[in-house]
Amino acid sequence: MHPSVHAVIAVKSLGLAKSRLSDGLPAEHRPRLVLAMLADTVTATAATRGIASVTVVTPDPTVKELVHGLGAHVHPEPEITEPHTSGLNAALSAGAAAVRHRHGPVDLLALQADLPALRPAELCDMLASTGHRRSVVADHEGSGTVALLVRGDRDNPLSAALNPLFGPDSARRHIADGAVELLGEWPGLRQDVDTAADLERAAALGVGTATGALLREIGVSQACRATEEMRRAGSSLC
Repeated sequence: MHPSVHAVIAVKSLGLAKSRLSDGLPAEHRPRLVLAMLADTVTATAATRGIASVTVVTPDPTVKELVHGLGAHVHPEPEITEPHTSGLNAALSAGAAAVRHRHGPVDLLALQADLPALRPAELCDMLASTGHRRSVVADHEGSGTVALLVRGDRDNPLSAALNPLFGPDSARRHIADGAVELLGEWPGLRQDVDTAADLERAAALGVGTATGALLREIGVSQACRATEEMRRAGSSLC
């Protein structure tokens, strides 16, 4: 598979991130967890056959430094000028526009930033499984969106805008907007992390190096399941 898909990820300021984890993780650890999960998400995405680049949209200087160190692109978070516009969706749209400004009407993949159990083989299989113009992958609960894939169209670029609709019940809204739901078995791709229970499930699947190291450091017992053997078993390229 020739690298042709450009991934876009959005991350808010670390001080605002993951408030729903407050019941299971002290406040001082939450920004570190966000960084660790982002590092593993970017690393797995960049290692995926078929991914040409990764761009992270963020206003946070610490996130920017991490992303630069991982070899990904950084794009500044846009100012929201329209009322009722989601910051996440505005950020993803800005990142997508920047990617297409650099590369033309390429294929775009909007990903959540909190996929610590993502494996390159899963993402590669997902990319290869669809020829649809717009495709969506729902989260493990079936309501949210973890990935939105939009194919470029050189003849009609405006018809292939990313148009992200992330937020509550976003999988249904992406489908209503013309995306085809992909139903493959990709547990790491589908396991985003919003709650302590989500974090436990991700750890049970086997998280990446950065998240695993942090969980061991702060004493989250499930981290012991995130062994290198589990990672190697699911990380081979397709």
